Amino acid sequence: MNPTKLDHVAYWVADRDTVGDFVTGHLGMHVIDRTDAFTLVGSDARRGKLTLFAADGPRELGALQHVALRVSSLDEALAALPESLAVERPRHGEAYFDVGTEGVRLGLVEAPTDIEYDLDHVALLSADPAATAEAYVSLGFEPAAPGPSGAPRVAVGGAYVEFHPGDPGDPEKPLLNHLAVLVESADEHIAEANDLGVEIDNIVDAPNTYAVFLRGPERVRVEYVEHKPTFSLT
Repeated sequence: MNPTKLDHVAYWVADRDTVGDFVTGHLGMHVIDRTDAFTLVGSDARRGKLTLFAADGPRELGALQHVALRVSSLDEALAALPESLAVERPRHGEAYFDVGTEGVRLGLVEAPTDIEYDLDHVALLSADPAATAEAYVSLGFEPAAPGPSGAPRVAVGGAYVEFHPGDPGDPEKPLLNHLAVLVESADEHIAEANDLGVEIDNIVDAPNTYAVFLRGPERVRVEYVEHKPTFSLT
């Protein structure tokens, strides 16, 4: 398996407009696509994005702790946030805050980037963070040294997935829909998943993309998505 980058993080939310309005109003994103089922937002359609699937609430956090976006100037990014927003600063160069009331927690990480508000990392809860990181390597993610938080993590295309100690549980209505990584060929990953004995959750042939969804450690869905030649979102 050979994913090339972290393409998007997908949520299930009951109120997608609240989250969508916040990120487009304060985090440099725009609406890339909107359907009856989902809203896709990002600062660039070919870089890290957020997908907000409409779903019944309330949602449960499950494995998802937060999603962090990368900015070249944290001070400038913080200045664009509402003054009333409660912001936590656990370490130099990082800030975290809640958006809405459904558990969507976002972060800002200051680091060199050629695209503002690209995905920096996704933080997941794991009963065994080190073992989970090793399992993600078998799914094509690259080994990586721990980040500033000290949590074990893996890399894909310059972004990270990190694993914090905690109980992800097995919620009936999780907040996290899936993590998506970009690949050259979804069919090749379907074949590799079958060879490895990894559970295939779904295969989706959409107008602009072709994807296979696998069940990763602790039941997190990982999408391996191929952009078709018709892919033209902006």
